[in-house]
Amino acid sequence: MIALIQKVHSCELTVNNNLINKINDGLVVTVGVFRDDEKFDAERLARKISTLRVFKDEFDKINKSVLDVDGEILVVSNFTLCGEIKSGTRPNFSHAKEPEEANYLYEYFAECLKNNGVKVVKLGAFKQHMHLNTLIDGPFNIILNSKTF
Repeated sequence: MIALIQKVHSCELTVNNNLINKINDGLVVTVGVFRDDEKFDAERLARKISTLRVFKDEFDKINKSVLDVDGEILVVSNFTLCGEIKSGTRPNFSHAKEPEEANYLYEYFAECLKNNGVKVVKLGAFKQHMHLNTLIDGPFNIILNSKTF
């Protein structure tokens, strides 16, 4: 699994101009699921993100996790993170898991975040065209792949 993690002050996610979910201070985690990903990948990624120290402490040092600051997480599915461009300019998405299986791991990942102690975990709308109105903090963006740590 691959994740783009963005530290945010707020984010509103809409589909067809309808508000689906919103969060305040926390993380927007955009997740792509590869064909070879399994439950272990979701568990590993959730553990890492839950404890990722990207928030400032009382000394203005980046030293606290989303757990430490009681932050919220919005998890958004995004198969385009699995895209590759070896030649040409059009991405190839053939490495993304089939939708039904990807949705299962996407939802399982969100449950793993909750099981790791994140109090507020909200989901986007799987297989929908979403709009995210995000107030990014920093900007602070991290990319994690469950196979590389």
